Amino acid sequence: MKTMMGAAMLAGATFAGAGAAHAEVTANISLTTDYVFRGVSLSDSGPAIQGGFDWASEQFYAGVWGSSVVEGMELDLYAGWTPTTGPVTWDFGVIGYFYPSASDDDGELDYFELKGAGSYGLTEQLSVGGAVYWSPENYGESGDALYYEVNAEFAVNDALAISGAFGNQTIEDLTAFGGVGEDDYSTWNVGVSHAMHGFQLDLRYHDTDIDAGSDIENYTFGPSSYDSSIVFTIGREL
Repeated sequence: MKTMMGAAMLAGATFAGAGAAHAEVTANISLTTDYVFRGVSLSDSGPAIQGGFDWASEQFYAGVWGSSVVEGMELDLYAGWTPTTGPVTWDFGVIGYFYPSASDDDGELDYFELKGAGSYGLTEQLSVGGAVYWSPENYGESGDALYYEVNAEFAVNDALAISGAFGNQTIEDLTAFGGVGEDDYSTWNVGVSHAMHGFQLDLRYHDTDIDAGSDIENYTFGPSSYDSSIVFTIGREL
């Protein structure tokens, strides 16, 4: 769900009934050299295994996605609505982030976000988009959090695409992490993805403007988690 490869990959079961809208269940699995979420490594700058299931029917979807992380496992549950108005495709949803194997000694780690996103095709090959994610009580009881992003993708052909994004994350209360009050950081990525023999390959550069000693650094796992990195991910339909 969280990666650039998070679009539902075809898996195996289709359900339809008399008078019912067509619905489809899909599944995916991937291996990545580093699980980077909004510019910060959540897998100790090491490899992670990820996968999930998605259900979609007309303009509605729901799913579950998981990844190995520093503190064991992350499990995401999400659902949303994808209406279209003219040339714009929207995505309104809710995402819950859960860490079943983690200790809550530093506060409640599980949290949820509300999402609003849109994409617009400038040409048959080039699309641009934006998204806003808001949490009323963020990870570690760090208060209100807001993330916004602008992104673009250029499809070279049916198998090859170049994409990138720029985002900013604001955290209201960093005291639980040793900081003082509110702080924010910006993050960006650019990469290329290629579909080949049933596999989806993605090579991507990630970076942030987090400074050592800043309040927002306390929200990370240290300098190695937010330094620039190049990540390779391979995923496959099941």
